[in-house]
Amino acid sequence: MAKYNLKINGKTRPVDVDPATPLLWVLRDHLDLPGTKYGCGIAQCGACTVHLNSTAVRSCQLPVSAVGDEAITTIEGLSEKGDHPVQQAWLEHDVAQCGYCQSGQIMSAAALLRTNPTPSDEEIEAGMSGNICRCGTYLRIREAIKTAAKS
Repeated sequence: MAKYNLKINGKTRPVDVDPATPLLWVLRDHLDLPGTKYGCGIAQCGACTVHLNSTAVRSCQLPVSAVGDEAITTIEGLSEKGDHPVQQAWLEHDVAQCGYCQSGQIMSAAALLRTNPTPSDEEIEAGMSGNICRCGTYLRIREAIKTAAKS
């Protein structure tokens, strides 16, 4: 076990965990932040996406020991009231069906728009390609991202 002071959603949170523990399980099991989801466990589906210093990363394969002093943002910390432009666009376009992948989709979309505020359809598809939606709401996801880009 090792002690870490993680910077999560603007607050420092202490944890005492095995250094090899994936960040996903630290968030969910030790810090009671269940918005980040477990999907595949091999960083291929995107359900576990969080921001590490504003960059989208897969938390299921990121050991807590690799985080260091970098700032972590989870879906719970993206906006205080759920009013981030991407979250608002998700509601406007009724993106979620089952909803399981949505926190990862939203986190990836927010990171995409931070680096590319006016992406083309092709850039949206490329930027979101690592996120799988089993319900197939990809067209609504793309339209929601385009709406959020206008905000």
